[in-house]
Amino acid sequence: MFIHFRRAALVLLAVVASLGAATAREPAPPALASQHMAATANPMASEAARAILRAGGSAVDAAIAAQMVLGVVEPQASGIGGGGFLLHYDARSRRVTAWDGRETAPAGATERLFLDAEGKPLGFRDAVVSGLSIGVPGTVRMLEAAHRRHGKLPWADLFVPAIGLAENGFAMPPRLAAALRAWPHVRADEQARAIFFAEDGSPGTQGSIVRNPQLAATMRLIAGRGADGLHTGPLADAIADTVRRQPRPGTLTTGDLAGYRPLARDPLCRPWREWTVCGMGPPSSGPLAILQALAMLPAGSGIGDDPAVDAQTTRRPTSRPALAIADAHWLAETGRLIFADRGRYLGDPGFVAVPVDGLLDPAYIADRTSLVRKDRALGKAEPGLPPGAPGGNAGDGTVKPERGTSHLSIVDRDGNVVSFTTTIEGPFGAGHFAGGFPLNNELTDFDFTPSVDGRPLANRVQAGKRPRSSMSPLIVLDREGRFVLAIGSAGGARIVGNVLQATLAALAGNLPIQRAIDQRRVLNRNGVTEIEGGPDDAESLTLAEALGKLGHATTTAPHAGGLHGVRARRAADGTLLGYEGGADRRRDGAALGD
Repeated sequence: MFIHFRRAALVLLAVVASLGAATAREPAPPALASQHMAATANPMASEAARAILRAGGSAVDAAIAAQMVLGVVEPQASGIGGGGFLLHYDARSRRVTAWDGRETAPAGATERLFLDAEGKPLGFRDAVVSGLSIGVPGTVRMLEAAHRRHGKLPWADLFVPAIGLAENGFAMPPRLAAALRAWPHVRADEQARAIFFAEDGSPGTQGSIVRNPQLAATMRLIAGRGADGLHTGPLADAIADTVRRQPRPGTLTTGDLAGYRPLARDPLCRPWREWTVCGMGPPSSGPLAILQALAMLPAGSGIGDDPAVDAQTTRRPTSRPALAIADAHWLAETGRLIFADRGRYLGDPGFVAVPVDGLLDPAYIADRTSLVRKDRALGKAEPGLPPGAPGGNAGDGTVKPERGTSHLSIVDRDGNVVSFTTTIEGPFGAGHFAGGFPLNNELTDFDFTPSVDGRPLANRVQAGKRPRSSMSPLIVLDREGRFVLAIGSAGGARIVGNVLQATLAALAGNLPIQRAIDQRRVLNRNGVTEIEGGPDDAESLTLAEALGKLGHATTTAPHAGGLHGVRARRAADGTLLGYEGGADRRRDGAALGD
C-alpha cells in the first residue's frame, strides 16, 4: 500500500501542477460515479481528494488533503488557522461520528472581551481586525484525531498536493481574486502583501501565479510533526506573537495553543420521514434548527421546482430553478421561528444548558408550526418556551455577517463518508497571517454584550468556550442505516437556510443534487426575507412582489453560495447504483468522481 501510494503521489503532483497552471473554470455537473466522489469548493482541492481516493485512501484521508489544498488556494475561506465540524459515516458499522474542531476562547478571555472602556460593544469591523477576535484554532488537531481513527494512508503523504501548490505556484482562482479586490485591507499584513499583492500594492488578478513558500514550509512542519507542529514550538510562538502585536491585542498564548483538544461528540440524529438526518449538535446551531424546520414541514410536501414557471422559461445552464411562492413563504416563515429559538437558547453545551430535546419535542414543534399561516407573514418571531428550557430565559443574541467558510463532501470506495464544514470566519479571517496562513476571527461569533436587560446571553464570551456556530454538515441515512446524502454549505448564518432548502429539494423534492444546489435560495433569519437574484433578475423580483403581498419585507441580491454534496442513488431493492456529486457554481466548486 505504502509503495503504491508513493507512486500515486508522483502522479498526484503532476495533476496538481497542471491545475495550478490553469485558471479555474465553471464545472459541469458530474456523471454518476460508481466508486467514489469528492465535492469541494475548488477544482484543485477536488482533484487532490480524488487522487487520494484513487490511491486507496479513506474519505478522511481525502478530506485532509482537500482541506490543506483549500488553505492554499482558497485562503479567504478556510485553512489551518481556523476550525470546523466533521461528520464521518462508517459503512461497515453504519455509524455516524461527529468531530468538533471548533475554535475556543483563550484562557484570558472575559465577558468584557469586546466592550470598550465605557462598557459599550466595539464596532464589528473594529473587533474583526483586532487581536481580540482570534480564537485557538482547532482544524489540524481535529483532523489528526479523525485520521488516527479513520485514516488509511500516511498522514505526511496527505500534504503532498498542498505543499506542491504552495511551493510551485498556482493560477489564482476567480473567487480569491474577487476577495482580494473586495477586502484590500488584508494587504496591511506583511505576509499577505508578499503573497497576494504586487509591488505597487495592487491585488493579484485571476490567473496570475501565486506562490506561498512560507506556507509550504509550515505544511512540511505539520506533515512531519503532526498537529504539534502548529500547536507547539516556533509556529505556536509566531501565532501568539501575531495576536499580541495588534493595536487591540488579544490574550491567546502558547499555553492556549498547546492545551487545545478536539472533541468526539455524539451526532444529533433524528428520524424524518423515511430517512435519519444526522448533524453536529451544539455548539452548532444549524443542524438542530434544520431538524426543527423539517419537523414543521407538512406531511407529503417538499421543496421542489415550480414546473409551471419552468415550462414558460428558456433557461441558461446556470440560471436558477424556479421556486414556488408557497415554498418560498414556508422557508421564510420557518426561518423566523428557528432563528428566534437559536438566538435565545443555543451556545456551547459545556457552559450553558441547551434544551435540545425540548426544541425537538413533537408538542413544542406542533405549537411552533401553528404560527405559520399560508396567507400572511408572521413578522418578527419570538422564541418559544420548550420543555427543559433553562429558568430565567437568557436574552436574545444577534446574527452577524460572515463570509469565510467552505464545505466538502466525500465518499470513498468502501462507502465511508465525510461531510466537513471548515472556516476561518471572515474573508481572510482577522486579516493577520502567521506561517503563511491567515488566523481566524471566530471569537466575533460570540455575542459582544454578555447580557440583555440583566439576562445573561447563552452565547456570551467565556474563557475556554466555543462560540455558537451555524455550520451544518449533514449526513442522511435511510432507515436501514445506509448512506443517502452528505451536504453542507458556507455562508455564516445563511448556512442554515442553504442546507435546509437543498436537503428538502434533494430528498422531499427528489431533485438531482446539482439541481437542488442550483435552486434559487430564499432565506429569513428572523428579519427581512432574502431572495437570491439581482436588479435584472425578473424571476426574483416577481417572487419578491408575491411575497410582499403576503406581508414580507424582502430584499434581492446575489447569493455567495458554497453548497457541496454527494448523494447515493439506489435501485428499488436498495442496490447501490452509484454516487451523484454536486458543486456550487456560484463559487469555484467542482465535484469529481470515478
